[in-house]
Amino acid sequence: MTRPARFTLHPAFTVGEVNPRIFGSFVEHLGRCVYTGIHEPGHPTADEAGLRGDVLELVRELGPTAIRYPGGNFVSGYRWEDSVGPVEDRPRRLDLAWRTTESNRFGLSEFVDFVRKAGPEAEPMMAVNLGTRGVAEAIELQEYANHPGGTALSDQRVEHGDKDPFGIKLWCLGNEMDGPWQTGHKTAEEYARVAAETARAMRRLDPSVELVACGSSGSSMDTFAEWEATVLKETYDLVDLVSMHAYYWETDGDRDSFLASAVDMEAFIENVVATCDHVGARLKSKKKINISFDEWNVWYLDKPNPSDFEEWQEAPRLLEDVYSVTDAVVFGSLLIALLRHADRVAVACLAQLVNVIAPIMTEPGGPAWRQTTFFPFAQAAKHGRGQVLDVRVDSPTYETAKYGEADLLHATAVRAEDGTVTVFAVNRGQTESLPLEVALHGLGLTGVAEHSVLADADPEARNTLAEPDRVTPHLAGGTTLTGSTLKATLEPMSWNMIRLV
Repeated sequence: MTRPARFTLHPAFTVGEVNPRIFGSFVEHLGRCVYTGIHEPGHPTADEAGLRGDVLELVRELGPTAIRYPGGNFVSGYRWEDSVGPVEDRPRRLDLAWRTTESNRFGLSEFVDFVRKAGPEAEPMMAVNLGTRGVAEAIELQEYANHPGGTALSDQRVEHGDKDPFGIKLWCLGNEMDGPWQTGHKTAEEYARVAAETARAMRRLDPSVELVACGSSGSSMDTFAEWEATVLKETYDLVDLVSMHAYYWETDGDRDSFLASAVDMEAFIENVVATCDHVGARLKSKKKINISFDEWNVWYLDKPNPSDFEEWQEAPRLLEDVYSVTDAVVFGSLLIALLRHADRVAVACLAQLVNVIAPIMTEPGGPAWRQTTFFPFAQAAKHGRGQVLDVRVDSPTYETAKYGEADLLHATAVRAEDGTVTVFAVNRGQTESLPLEVALHGLGLTGVAEHSVLADADPEARNTLAEPDRVTPHLAGGTTLTGSTLKATLEPMSWNMIRLV
């Protein structure tokens, strides 16, 4: 029998307040994310704008906040002017990022309409093209989107049918500009200069904008950390956040390492924070640069690339990973990693929202359904609000090939404004249940409202078109709160949400 994993919770020991934007997502013009994903005018559930009603229902249930658009790699060739005005007048363009054809039937106005319908907390997070374009195009887009009226560009928006400004506050200064795959790839010095110039111009137009500078595309990049230091040296006083991107997948059957992926994610966050604070110290600045983890997910990057498909198609099926229970447990662990760093992670965007490495899948003209990863996100977005409590686990460990010794338990806890506490926990052990004991002090909790589990006897179980409800969370039995001690048993390889009142 595995010895219990333990930790203590006390309201005096906190990490920080959860920014709702940590539950963001991402819509890119890639594959079927947009077309036959969120937008399909001929679908039986489509509204007058062509948005799929069944998808909107699932998006509202999922609960995303900041929704990043239009990319991703797509943005580095993006001409925003192509995406506004009468649909019939919009040009078709070749997208170099994914070697597909973009019709522009869904554009800026349609995206803002989608966000407004996606839920009360949803807000647009707009990326500007600093690959093939620059300062002028960025502030023109900002003026078109946000200025009330009385200028050529803002009046053009009104003529196009959008009287009210879009009110976009959160802007990304390009995407993955350190990557040689990026159209308009730049050195750190080149990007720092254009990012600083763009930030200055955007702030002159609206001093209240919140700006995200491009960080490294991943910690494995040769220029990692040096890139952030160079970029922030030029932009520190002009931006609010620096981006991080990370994807994880199982390789060569090494499931033990895959289950410990969040070990790498947490180290990545801490290293970027250290770099940010080092630059701030060098500049003698009291300002803190926070993290926009605006691309994260499980993504099987070793599967066929878009180049393996016929080129220049319109909205082909690309990157449509079908997620297993194992993937969902790792996914939940990545969510825990983000919450454990709520003091510095101010924005995070699950990439992506529909069809493309996504929690929601659709069939053209047919149904929409939840992937296994849908459930941890929806539960965390609903119940992971408030103060993150400091969780330091005493856990049995196991050995991994990639990350060395790792805890079997990965956990965090969030205290809501009403005093209730939600524990999110993952058992990384593949074969044995993990007893959990939590000491509660000063929290005034009296009972267990719910212990929800995502696990399955078949770790490869998935939700598909044929079996859309094969995997769903179930309630655990035997979880108790006696006096000041919570006791539970975490099933092998499981995501757990325990709500205490």
